[in-house]
Amino acid sequence: MSSRSGPNDDSASYVTARPAGASDPWTAQGVQATQRLVEVGEVSTPAEVAEALGEQVRAVVRRRIMLFDDVPVELTDSYYPLSVAAGTPLAEKRKIRGGAPTLLAELGYTAHEVVEDVSAGPATASEAKALDLPSGRTVLILLRTTRTADGTPFEVSRMVMRPEGRHLRYRLLVG
Repeated sequence: MSSRSGPNDDSASYVTARPAGASDPWTAQGVQATQRLVEVGEVSTPAEVAEALGEQVRAVVRRRIMLFDDVPVELTDSYYPLSVAAGTPLAEKRKIRGGAPTLLAELGYTAHEVVEDVSAGPATASEAKALDLPSGRTVLILLRTTRTADGTPFEVSRMVMRPEGRHLRYRLLVG
């Protein structure tokens, strides 16, 4: 759900393809919401990401800083298995028109199941610096795993967020 002065926290919009010509869901929030692509490349995955991807230790990562009114509010690292991302625009250091979910859908990967794990903890020194926070300040950490209908994980995103102004809403459809 959108908060009055913060970013859109409706997770569904971040895992579904956008209509042709539409901007990504972060930018679509308005002129105050922007993102900066920091790094794209093949990396060794952190343990929690490797576990979510099924013990894959190498993946393509897209690291971004999300800003609201020019204030850094979120660090987002999205990891894609090499079998999904290698040789695609996911592996290129450039913005993807319509966002990654739109490209992933074109590649045959659509979200069927999304699991989000939310926790809180102290920011690391580099996270605090990037988010312009005092060292050790508590941040929200969201680990999102997106899977196809057959259960194959194709994207794992780790988001570190400033806690103020955040509101996370979840809706479960059962049956």
